[in-house]
Amino acid sequence: MTPEPLPPHRLLTEYYPDEPSRRQQVLAWFDKSACDYDWITQAVSFGSGNWYRRQALLRAGLAPGMRALDVACGTGALTTQVQRILGLDGQVHGLDPSTGMLLQGRGHGVRSLLRGMAEALPFADGSFDFLSMGYALRHVADLRTTFREYRRVLAPGGRLLILEITPPRSRVSYTFLELYLGRIIPMVAGLGRGGRTSRDLMRYYWDTIANCVEPAVILAALQEAGFSQVERRAEMGLFSEYTARR
Repeated sequence: MTPEPLPPHRLLTEYYPDEPSRRQQVLAWFDKSACDYDWITQAVSFGSGNWYRRQALLRAGLAPGMRALDVACGTGALTTQVQRILGLDGQVHGLDPSTGMLLQGRGHGVRSLLRGMAEALPFADGSFDFLSMGYALRHVADLRTTFREYRRVLAPGGRLLILEITPPRSRVSYTFLELYLGRIIPMVAGLGRGGRTSRDLMRYYWDTIANCVEPAVILAALQEAGFSQVERRAEMGLFSEYTARR
């Protein structure tokens, strides 16, 4: 029996009526706001984004010479850090469904970029030693299908790193984050070249964070997919690092 789909958050009907519309709407937002995405995400991470990404990759076991895949790579912020750590003897592919984002990534010097979806990776079984995903798990349709695909393309012993934003449990901290990510960032994003599109995407960005399933659900789904050594590390009570082994 095929297991029921496990979406990362409820259907946000204030933005779209159904799952096919969600895919279409989110892709359109990312395509049109790609020109603003780098500086917006740096603001979201309070300017520490690149340093933190590198440290998280090293903690997860990324090492020179590995074969790596960065899923939902966006403009390549995480992919470029992977590329630097791997060195000339390693290889990384960046994968994203948005053409606009991939074009930005090309401009940042990412050497290998492909268009594709997390739920249907265009690679053979056991192709990679390391797989990463940065702040995009909330945009997949089904966690179960996604994690099965991740395990499929990893070689035995391969490592997985998923970075996400998890709302803090403290009411005061949550209120501050909601104000910052839910109101201030969308307002500032609307001043960029993407205008209203960038504003709407960042408003949606916060709503997916606020409605995302609990970390325990993500950990359980990784175990269900067959991963071992499944763990979550929390940084600053906000940034979650999910790690696992094939």
